[in-house]
Amino acid sequence: MAPPKIDYSDKNVLLVDSSGNMRSTIFYMLRELGVQNLRATTVSERVLEMIREEAFDIILLGHNSSDMVSGAQILEEARYRGYIRPTAGWIFMTSDASQELVLHAIDSRPDFLLTKPFSVEELKQRLDQLVLRKRTLFPVEQAIEIGDLEAAVDACRDIPRSDPCYEQAMRLRARCLIDLGRTQQACEELERQYWKDDDKDTGLLLAEALCRLERLSDAEELLNGLIESHPLLIAAFDLLAKVHESNGMLHDARETLKEATQKAPLGIPRQMELGRVATQSKALETAEGAYKRSIVLGRRSCFRSPEPFLRLANVRRLEMQGADARRSIELRNEFDTLLNNAEYNFPKDPALKVKSALLRGKLAGDLGEEDEVNRFQKEAQRYNQALDNPMDLARADLVLSGDKVPVLEPQPTPAQSAVRRDAEMAAKVNRLGIKHYMAGKLSQATRYFGLAIEYDPGYPVALLNLAQLYLESARDNVNRREERLKMVDRYLRLTQQLPLDATTTERLNRFKELRQLPVDGLPAGSLAVLLR
Repeated sequence: MAPPKIDYSDKNVLLVDSSGNMRSTIFYMLRELGVQNLRATTVSERVLEMIREEAFDIILLGHNSSDMVSGAQILEEARYRGYIRPTAGWIFMTSDASQELVLHAIDSRPDFLLTKPFSVEELKQRLDQLVLRKRTLFPVEQAIEIGDLEAAVDACRDIPRSDPCYEQAMRLRARCLIDLGRTQQACEELERQYWKDDDKDTGLLLAEALCRLERLSDAEELLNGLIESHPLLIAAFDLLAKVHESNGMLHDARETLKEATQKAPLGIPRQMELGRVATQSKALETAEGAYKRSIVLGRRSCFRSPEPFLRLANVRRLEMQGADARRSIELRNEFDTLLNNAEYNFPKDPALKVKSALLRGKLAGDLGEEDEVNRFQKEAQRYNQALDNPMDLARADLVLSGDKVPVLEPQPTPAQSAVRRDAEMAAKVNRLGIKHYMAGKLSQATRYFGLAIEYDPGYPVALLNLAQLYLESARDNVNRREERLKMVDRYLRLTQQLPLDATTTERLNRFKELRQLPVDGLPAGSLAVLLR
């Protein structure tokens, strides 16, 4: 059976590569494949704003290690800032196929990695796979994008077992169930799927569910098996280290993280975790190396922060406890230099002053300087009171000193957490969606209305605009009618849950009346006139 022919004419594609020749070559490859709506640019910090403000369907991101801002940094920061939308597809392109770079890129979870140079046939194969996958999973991923996890769970049921995306859909479903607090249900479904398919990503998610259910021995056994079969599955090392720590086995946790950072040394969060566990287990040389590496890596990273300076200063404090007088003086100077460097490099971080005062007070306590202890404690309290969100000083003191920190009460799941809203951006991209709709570019209109909801999940105008688009699509597309009507009902349900003004309430009521009509009986063309 011949593979389906993919139409790229309605896809909004961004090509990012700092090499002019390579960018030009890939540009014409994409044109040859039928991509019409295509923007090409060099790698720079501006790319992040483009991704944030525009609803791209596919992003091809090139990496060159010698660039001032590399593709790996853009990918990492896009994931860190939440700019990687579930419905968008990412292809990471690099001529550097080294293990450390590839594993670092995998941490940010692009859809595909493509080694440069590549042929137009290779590019087409990846794009075809990506578009087919995104098309199948679109109802699921769009529901995730707007924060409706219950709808995403329901949408996964519509994907048949025979579909190539079925396993991924089931993992998405399990991820949503875990985030909704239904971990036992997720675990049961994942266990059935894993023992049938033996997929490493399913196994990794199952191990996370087992950890949340405090089935630590089962999680440990599963993770050890995954690592034996997939020695470069770094996320399994990360989770196994947490299991060891939960079991009180700090030595094993440290050694697991050491192995992970040797295989994948470019990730700052993993290096910082190694430093923390090494400090708690009194392996100060290992902690020192991890924090120094974090400082170097942080020079051009979204994870750049004063934390590794502070933690390394604490290592120097701990080293002083067993040092002779001469070495103590050297360590004290290094301690002060690290805190001064932190304050110099991060002058606008108000919390840094609190933490510096806590550490200085800790050192004064080690040296028996009670007056200095009191002075620094008062200084920390004064700085802390000036913060918009004051810290728990006792807990912050434990974190900085490398001591074991009590477990906090369970935090709200993403579905329960307060949603950050940007009404101004929501209105802006909603207007762009209307512009595309009026121009007959319905796919792009759908993307922009979805992006408006991402900026403000409580923006009813965009919700109703999407409902209208899907109702028109259900009317005009018999083959996908049932799927489209489910989307209509979903957006109507979300709209009804919001406080509405009189105009929007009138439009919603009119919409509900139209929804009661047989789909074939709806008037042809735009329904906008009826919904005004």
